[in-house]
Amino acid sequence: GNITPTVEKILTRETLLNLQQITRDVPIANDLRERVIQIVAATRENRQDVEYGASPRASIGLILAAKAHALIHEQNYVSTQDIEKMAYPVLRHRIILTFEAERKGTSTDDVIREILKGK
Repeated sequence: GNITPTVEKILTRETLLNLQQITRDVPIANDLRERVIQIVAATRENRQDVEYGASPRASIGLILAAKAHALIHEQNYVSTQDIEKMAYPVLRHRIILTFEAERKGTSTDDVIREILKGK
């Protein structure tokens, strides 16, 4: 038969907007903000496996994702671990590998892992 899925409302619009504001308000230290900028820039810096790296706007996405991750894990601030954990889902689709890298079996996660290790 025909099954029509039902959608159950779990948040009001106001609650969602409030949660978004709370997330934006989670503090991040300047050195960690700089680290995010370095991580994103490293996706574009002469990497032999990368055809196109993440745009500077990816820094904003990574910072917001790290803030949300911190909040979900009941932290009052962003940590290095939040940034490193969220780097994968934020950057994975923003990095385009070269044909040669794909042929070798290199993944975007491999590239992100190298960047996080400082390579």
